[in-house]
Amino acid sequence: MASYMIVDVDIHDPDAYQSYKAQVTPIIEKFGGKYLVRGGTHETLENDLWAPTRLVILRFPDRDAASSFIHSPEYAPLKKIRRDNSDSTVIIVEGV
Repeated sequence: MASYMIVDVDIHDPDAYQSYKAQVTPIIEKFGGKYLVRGGTHETLENDLWAPTRLVILRFPDRDAASSFIHSPEYAPLKKIRRDNSDSTVIIVEGV
């Protein structure tokens, strides 16, 4: 079953974050991931629980692939760049 990684990211240093953006796509693709949304304009219709900032949505073939990506040694240095230059929430949800 396909799984989706939903990331809400608040970037504090856009210049430093560019390094992350420039390097992450090949690693995502290595784990079968594909961008569906990458920070496009969004409209919050209701926000009782959550007021997103910048949304990224990735589709992976399954939950294991998504989890393997986020915990992979290849991604670790980029995760550090992301964490050093932003605040984020990352979830994996199974879907169709």
